[in-house]
Amino acid sequence: MVAVTAESRLQPAQYAAEMRKLEHALAEANRIVLGKDPQIKLCIACLLAGGHLLIEDIPGVGKTTLAHTLARVLGLSYQRIQFTSDLLPADIIGASIFERQTDSFRFHPGPIFAQLILADEVNRATPKTQSALLEAMEERQVTVDGETRALPQPFFVIATQNPLQQVGTFPLPESQLDRFLMRIELGYPGEDAERDLLRGRDRREVLADLKPALEPRDLATLREAASRVHVSDALLDYLQALVRHTREAGRFENGLSPRAALGLKHAAQVWALLAGRQGVLPEDLQAVLPGVAGHRLHPRGGREAPPSMQLARELLEAVPIP
Repeated sequence: MVAVTAESRLQPAQYAAEMRKLEHALAEANRIVLGKDPQIKLCIACLLAGGHLLIEDIPGVGKTTLAHTLARVLGLSYQRIQFTSDLLPADIIGASIFERQTDSFRFHPGPIFAQLILADEVNRATPKTQSALLEAMEERQVTVDGETRALPQPFFVIATQNPLQQVGTFPLPESQLDRFLMRIELGYPGEDAERDLLRGRDRREVLADLKPALEPRDLATLREAASRVHVSDALLDYLQALVRHTREAGRFENGLSPRAALGLKHAAQVWALLAGRQGVLPEDLQAVLPGVAGHRLHPRGGREAPPSMQLARELLEAVPIP
């Protein structure tokens, strides 16, 4: 277990208790979503870093189950929004409806007013509806009829996306993609995990028995702890070298933005926290790089982008650790 630094506001006993809760949450999530420990850790890292998550994969590999599991173990209110071609922005945000009894309009909040939102198959909706998520994801608020309404805290969007070659999908614009701190894939389970899945109870039954391991105030405490994980100048040199390479190597249409660089730093701090370290190491940065950079980099000349893991390996090989 990590010793508490002088900078931390947490007392050692409180810090140890929060870390035990986090470890229990991870164990419970792994009990539901089998054989996906790295992906679950990336989800937690994305949440604690203050970002949003995009999961791109084929139907049926557990994307919805993962989102619902995280909501349960983290003690968050949960809403699932099924994106379809006829979904309207008001179906997400809500609308003001005239009530005869009071002779006035009353706002009826939409499903966006929850702490964890599953935007299921987000690329099956039209761009107009996709854009309804923009203000909510970036500002943690929505504006309806000229009035700004704050969203619950924490506010975490997990969007799922089908591969673009499937029928009836609308590619997410770059401005929308950039709102996601990370993009990950789940993939097929390993043989042992799939055998356990086939032998075990239905995942929905197991999920119904799941008890929260954390509460929203615990997540706020862990976010504070992650923000205080030390980032050395040498680590920042490495981070900037990676970002600079994407901008200057001439391989990509656009390099990583300052927003992406900040996301890399924050995600690496959380990854170090999950590993029980007081400071960020190059391996922490390397672990989160595929998720943070993969959906932001597009090869120059219209070539098809390689898988994010391959792209990250090529980037890491091209940029040595200072």
